[in-house]
Amino acid sequence: MIPKSKLSEIKNFLEKSENPLFFFDDDTDGLCSYLLLKKHIDRGKGIITKTTPNLTVDFLPKVEYNRPDFIFILDKPLVDQDLIDRINVPVIWLDHHGPYERKGVKYYNPRLQRKSDGRPTSYWCYKVVNENLWIAMVGCIGDYFLPEFTKEFSKKYPGLIKKTNLDKIKFDSELGKLVKMVSFMLKGKISEVNEFIDLIYNVESPDEILNQTTNRGKLIYQKYEKINRIYSRFLEEALKIKTKEKLFLYLYNTTSITFNEELANELIYKFPRKVVIVGREKENMMRLSLRSRKIILPPILEKALKGLDGFGGGHEHACGAKVSKEDFPEFIERIKKFISL
Repeated sequence: MIPKSKLSEIKNFLEKSENPLFFFDDDTDGLCSYLLLKKHIDRGKGIITKTTPNLTVDFLPKVEYNRPDFIFILDKPLVDQDLIDRINVPVIWLDHHGPYERKGVKYYNPRLQRKSDGRPTSYWCYKVVNENLWIAMVGCIGDYFLPEFTKEFSKKYPGLIKKTNLDKIKFDSELGKLVKMVSFMLKGKISEVNEFIDLIYNVESPDEILNQTTNRGKLIYQKYEKINRIYSRFLEEALKIKTKEKLFLYLYNTTSITFNEELANELIYKFPRKVVIVGREKENMMRLSLRSRKIILPPILEKALKGLDGFGGGHEHACGAKVSKEDFPEFIERIKKFISL
């Protein structure tokens, strides 16, 4: 866990900042982490980091343009030392992957105290600010974690969850629907994503979106319905696959929106005894999301990628990977072998 003294330290840095710059990951956990911190002080600039798991010197122009007095990095697994070395303001890095060693940065990670503590970044951001409970719940459920403040949320927002079962909440509740909406809003062109982030930043309660009680709520709901129609077609196609093998593999074609993570999460819910791989081809690389309920994936993924053109990693039961189209058949055969041992 992250000690209370360290959480207070983060809060002090946040409240001290006059022009903070936030870098955050392009998923519900990353977005909700950003929203929780920024709404607490209502100032600063947020930059969503799409398509890459790490921050490199390519992001330095963003720093130079915004001229921040503090930088907050949220839910990003990797930050290049070269980038940190070229930043001349305090860098606060809050994450739940790794952990990793870097110099010249204030690094906060629950895994530093206990390796198995992978509670989401949005969970810790909520512990820092202690406000906007519904945003914290969206971030935690989106990252497949059931926090201890779930009952408090249920009392404050009756009807959004019926049972405190993680699967039921994520895939069969109004809160789960809200999580899906937020996830879908992060799809598409960066300009459209930023418009959505501006909309949800001003949302005061989940009712605005779920019941479309405001114009911004209606806009979010309408975009969700549009994207969900596309997603539902892919999910329906995947559910038609019948296999007795331990590996459930679904590949789909798309030229615009990718649903790897969402499809993998829903398919492992439908087939909890399988190892699920969902992927698509882009630029001669197979981009993949892997899920399991019991099998620890990172060591298997590492062995399966050895000597191949590809890379990957992630959490114990949820990983991402990229493998060249040429090496993909060999990669799949290795996965089948290793999960059967």
